[in-house]
Amino acid sequence: MNFIHLIDTNPLDLSKIQQIIVENKKLILSTSAIDSINKCRLFLDQKTKSIAKPLYGINTGFGALYNVKISENNLQKLQENLVKSHACGTGEEVPKEIVKLMMLFKIQSLSYGHSGVQLTTVQRLVDFYNNDIIPVVFSQGSLGASGDLSPLAHLSLPLIGLGEVYYNNEKKSSKEVLEIFSWDIIKLQSKEGLALLNGTQFMTAFGIFCLLKAHKLSYLSDVIGTISLEAFDGRIEPFNELIHLVRPHSGQLKTAERIRELLDESELIAQEKQHVQDPYSFRCMPQVHGASKDTIRFVTHTFLTEVNSVTDNPNIFVDEDEIISGGNFHGQPLALGLDFLAIALSELGNISERRTYQLVSGHRHLPPFLISNPGLNSGFMIPQYTAASIVSQNKQYATPASVDSIESSNGQEDHVSMGANAATKCKKVVDNLQTVLAIELFTASQALHFAKAKTSPFLETFINAFREEISFVKEDRVLHYDIVKASEFIENLEIDNEELF
Repeated sequence: MNFIHLIDTNPLDLSKIQQIIVENKKLILSTSAIDSINKCRLFLDQKTKSIAKPLYGINTGFGALYNVKISENNLQKLQENLVKSHACGTGEEVPKEIVKLMMLFKIQSLSYGHSGVQLTTVQRLVDFYNNDIIPVVFSQGSLGASGDLSPLAHLSLPLIGLGEVYYNNEKKSSKEVLEIFSWDIIKLQSKEGLALLNGTQFMTAFGIFCLLKAHKLSYLSDVIGTISLEAFDGRIEPFNELIHLVRPHSGQLKTAERIRELLDESELIAQEKQHVQDPYSFRCMPQVHGASKDTIRFVTHTFLTEVNSVTDNPNIFVDEDEIISGGNFHGQPLALGLDFLAIALSELGNISERRTYQLVSGHRHLPPFLISNPGLNSGFMIPQYTAASIVSQNKQYATPASVDSIESSNGQEDHVSMGANAATKCKKVVDNLQTVLAIELFTASQALHFAKAKTSPFLETFINAFREEISFVKEDRVLHYDIVKASEFIENLEIDNEELF
């Protein structure tokens, strides 16, 4: 049972989501989820037979075609046409791990029994998930309102034997994989196509993926920044708790506390200093890192609310005898959150690059560019250039997508969130931040070599582990490989969830 996750009404949090991913847990629908799905579907079937009035997306067209009534014998064709016509994705393929999160979150949303889908449809998504059958989804095409229509259409195509999937790391036609498992094509019933396509699972999956990395990179920003502080012969006073208690932002207090803990038993931080103050990139880590922490926490709350929500339309309320058309598919909360997260992570990169710049500038006891015989050797001159280039790119990606809106569907969908664009560029910021921190770690570990005292036992252990992957630079070599290895070192680090969440 340790390798199983039960889909039920218990909310998912980041720790649970990470556990599902890392342990590759299989999904099982709980009895309560099965009952809710079946009860809702039965209600919808009875409702459509007993009333003649139009029900949006159930016996009508979609979007601007909401007034077009569809005959009962065409309801299945209507839903299949919806999935096919909306599969208009372009651009790069969405990473498989994010597509798998999309499936998890779609299953979770449908399991609450407010969407009217068949149990066989949800179970097939579970089967895809458990057998690592990953639909091919494209990164461009969603406006982030009416849900992530195009990406979710591509996610849903394999249910009806169309589109492509990855299976055993090979791209195959969906029909071929269905035949391998002797699975029949799902015959979509009324509303099912709409329930599958109306939702925010593309934005949500990208957001959760970014947040899992953001928590880790936020923690490592503190660790790597503290190594830089030690290498720069920085002062301890800016991290004194008294300063932060009179400006008690939660993230600021947490950052200062962590840096003090990281410096515990350090000879370097305790030695007498020749300078009265450090540059802001060292001295203000609690204030800058802390503000990003508070943002990450806020965005995490937004996304966990979304993960545990029903985001399709219309919504069915069996006990209240209601089918209500609304706008839970609108991605505005996510779009704003993703933009805010991108800005916060971009700032962690900005201050990291500034510390790298200080370390290579020949200040304090450090040689210019951290290399023997500078001039003949350029040393760490150009890694800082690379970091500067990346943080500049991040500033461009941090430009909000959520302030834009383009009318669509003949004016019926006249305000959209652009949250999908916010999602894809936020991932680029996350990836870039990891590289910037890798460059700082590479630089700081080099700079620490010139110190005349030892840092803390924790940081010594951390640097020693890093040194097993990347050696000290004695003379010029191709540093690209070292930067790649440093980034892989960060990627592969396992950190206790108590430190992260």
